[in-house]
Amino acid sequence: MRLKDKIALITGSARGIGQATAELFHKEGAIVIVSDIRDEEGIAIVKKLKINAEYLHLDVGNEENWKNAKEYITEKYGRLDILVNNAGITGFLESSGPWDAENSDLNSWEEVHRVNSTGVMLGCKYAIKLMKDNGGSIVNISSRSGVVGIPGAVAYASSKAAVRNHTKSVALYCAEKGYRIRCNSVHPAAIMTPMWDAMLGEGEQRQQIIEDVEFGIPMGHFGEPIDVVYGILYLASDESKYVTGIELTIDGGILAGSDAKPRKK
Repeated sequence: MRLKDKIALITGSARGIGQATAELFHKEGAIVIVSDIRDEEGIAIVKKLKINAEYLHLDVGNEENWKNAKEYITEKYGRLDILVNNAGITGFLESSGPWDAENSDLNSWEEVHRVNSTGVMLGCKYAIKLMKDNGGSIVNISSRSGVVGIPGAVAYASSKAAVRNHTKSVALYCAEKGYRIRCNSVHPAAIMTPMWDAMLGEGEQRQQIIEDVEFGIPMGHFGEPIDVVYGILYLASDESKYVTGIELTIDGGILAGSDAKPRKK
């Protein structure tokens, strides 16, 4: 019960890492607010959790949605203890592209940043207002792509780099104000979630791409959402009370160094 009676809002939690976060937080004693734009999937998760869980429709790039969420949480709970800014898109499914550096489509660029970057900024903004009297923890989900370049997904990489940097600004701001709000970022890579579907395809092609990706992972395989969630849990809990402004990489060793191993025949 590492999060007993803490109020936790998790964005983009209808599937993938967000869903796994909601489920583990609930198991650890938190009162979980599942939020997403996929209402049916989100409501289904809440029904599965049964008690101490509810669903809130939240488009993270829409400030009115955040204002409504803040008012609702204030009225019902009087505070927020944990925010996990998890909602994010690659742009591959949500826009027509192209996504590369030379031909990047402006509408695609703006939509990816609206969700990934502006969504995190707004989440932090309203979480600070909800937490500043009692303290709390903000965990922003960035990516390996926020640390290195991704030539075929420049908007995604740029937006996740913004999350990485904004996390540090929020951490320092809250420390300067004496708010007792910690803010940290988590940087997953090669975690098998629905976000990968557009890149992996189906059938034999999917399996071949998986093998190619896994060849470049030092630990040799994709991670699971729960591998990331235990890191999020640590940063959300009081166990990390002296930790703020850090970036926690969970990637099977990818960022530890360059890949120079020969492919086995």
